[in-house]
Amino acid sequence: MLRVRSCLSALCLVLGALLSPVAQAQLWGYVDEQGFFHFAESPVDERFTLMLDQPLGEGAVHALAQTRRAATWFDVSVAYKAVRPHLRSAAREHAVDYDLLKAVIATESGFNARAVSHRGAVGLMQLMPSTAAELGVQASASQTLAERLTDPRTNVQAGARYLAQQLVRFDGRLELALAAYNAGAGAVLRAGRRVPDFPETQQYVRKVLRLYEQLRPATQVAGIAHF
Repeated sequence: MLRVRSCLSALCLVLGALLSPVAQAQLWGYVDEQGFFHFAESPVDERFTLMLDQPLGEGAVHALAQTRRAATWFDVSVAYKAVRPHLRSAAREHAVDYDLLKAVIATESGFNARAVSHRGAVGLMQLMPSTAAELGVQASASQTLAERLTDPRTNVQAGARYLAQQLVRFDGRLELALAAYNAGAGAVLRAGRRVPDFPETQQYVRKVLRLYEQLRPATQVAGIAHF
């Protein structure tokens, strides 16, 4: 589980480096009637409630309260609970932290297995069919590759494998692995092994890190309260 320990350590390092410019930023969200998650850095409408209301790492007691709040959101989501076994299996098989997978999927698709982005990314972990093909996912006689990616197990296995590859490629640096997952490894390399200066990618990395921070066990939250 070296990869898991590396990404937990990397989270401690990047919270200050990546999030300090937006230390007072907030994370808002809601779970809709279908159990799908929706997140934003400001309240888009009256459905959004505040999830994160102080800088990460300030106050272990407050961090624990926010961890419990985030856990409650997942507890009421039927969409999350329906795919939970696939997350656990993929986390074990690819040595990716389970809570990190939860944070990525919540940010990517809100746990909507049939979500399709305007760019054509499909499913829970919003994989492009071309990327899925490189990961070994194949069309069948009855389904196109895009249709196969709406299957939760297929999608999560492929997405977890892809995320694990990025963690290895960028030496466990979580912010770079997430940026590569969003914008492609080439974009991160062209930026000098930094998070590219793309507003969408920077916002994505912030969202995943904030949510991941809230989902981690209480002992881990307390352990990084100084960062």
